[in-house]
Amino acid sequence: MLPSQPLLHAAVYALAVLQALASNTFIAAVYEHAVILPDATDEPVSPDDALALMNKNMDVLEGATKEAAQQGAHIIVTPEDGIYGWLFTRETIYPYLEDIPDPTVNWIPCTDPTRFAPAPVQERLSCMARNNSIYVVANIGDKKPCNSSDPGCPSDGRYQYNTDVVFDPEGKLVARYHKYNLFRGETQFNYPKEPETITFETPFGKFGIFTCFDILFREPAVVLVSELQVDTVLFPTAWMNVLPFLTAVEFHSAWAMGMGVNLLSANTHNINMSMTGDGMFTPEGPATYHYDSGTEEGCLLLAELSAHPRLSPTYPPAINWSSYATSIKKFPGENDTFSGAVRRDIFTFSELKHEVGNYTVCQGNLCCHLIYQMSNKSKDEVYVLGAFDGLHGSVIKYHWQICTLLKCKSTDLNMCGQPVETAQTKFEMFSVSGTFGTNYVFPEVLYSGVQLAPGEFEVLRDGRLTSKHGTSKPLLTATLFGRLYEKDLLHPLRTPP
Repeated sequence: MLPSQPLLHAAVYALAVLQALASNTFIAAVYEHAVILPDATDEPVSPDDALALMNKNMDVLEGATKEAAQQGAHIIVTPEDGIYGWLFTRETIYPYLEDIPDPTVNWIPCTDPTRFAPAPVQERLSCMARNNSIYVVANIGDKKPCNSSDPGCPSDGRYQYNTDVVFDPEGKLVARYHKYNLFRGETQFNYPKEPETITFETPFGKFGIFTCFDILFREPAVVLVSELQVDTVLFPTAWMNVLPFLTAVEFHSAWAMGMGVNLLSANTHNINMSMTGDGMFTPEGPATYHYDSGTEEGCLLLAELSAHPRLSPTYPPAINWSSYATSIKKFPGENDTFSGAVRRDIFTFSELKHEVGNYTVCQGNLCCHLIYQMSNKSKDEVYVLGAFDGLHGSVIKYHWQICTLLKCKSTDLNMCGQPVETAQTKFEMFSVSGTFGTNYVFPEVLYSGVQLAPGEFEVLRDGRLTSKHGTSKPLLTATLFGRLYEKDLLHPLRTPP
């Protein structure tokens, strides 16, 4: 007699759990999705039309999920806005939203779809997870009714949240996260009254989750890692790349290294909006990543990761980010400086006039130090050492401290700080350090063609970002990117409870 389908599913799930428990590693997947977008409209579409569009995207995500599961993945992360896109008003996004319950209700939408009806998107995501015995992470919209007894209740009588959901291999809803730091333009959504720090346990470690712009702020990102000690962060994102410091792959890799956790970053893919770049990043560097600004195709990545990176023998030691820089005097030699803009941030730069040198550049409370030796420097390329210590952002202002070895766009020094994707000059060695006023510093090295440099640099315990040997490819930037969260200004848009 053959076992019933529910018993067979339970047996498969139990076997998967035992296999995960028997290993200190797990296989993860992220999918960079070229989102099928709705037609531009000033009027809300019907619920049926909204669901039809979302089903088209979920068809693609389901295909990626099946492929990931067939290759042994235990979890797949899909992007922010990956099911319905973006550029909505508060009114036009409403047909795409569902009421997402608190996971404590112990709900499997795939087997009990009418319990919190209507919830066709949650039902399908739940079945995706259940049918493939895999954790599925997705980004959808949540709606919550409110009334006049709540002083923060919007005039239309509902809250709308940018929301991540996680379904376990049985299809059960195990996590729900409302994005706390909305990017400019996300006026269709409300800010949660309080930041949420969402964690859940798996057979292969403790997981946390947040969304896109959240990664730049203390709450919830730093709280999850430093206080709640998660092993792995799930990160749906719709990241618009901004050179020289904020391309998706370089900053997300740097953040994982600086925070000492795994980061599973799933990006949307839209080259017209400079959206590309996803990967799986670890405390030791990228396990795998993808950056494609030339095609409109999605991409599935898989990698085997440490379930508990802090217990790994290769886990990086604690770093005193200012130790070396504060122990030395300013380097001798040419220190002529000039100001240059990286977007709106005014850096203090010093041109590297020789192929070998020592330099110091200071701004505010930050002094940046560089020792370097170039290899076959191109005559039409200019490099600078730069320092920035101040507030960044036009509406929401947060404090950066940045030390960077940076290639300029041209030989015109006024162009230093503008985006550039290619270079010709390699370096025999470099060492960048700074007098940072924070322990939250993220190391980045970016090569020509927006390529990372895994295994080719290290951060010493005294805070020096150094090359292990000569760079294998021409260098765009070598950067230490610090965040002084305590100096951030109060959020001007988030209404108090």
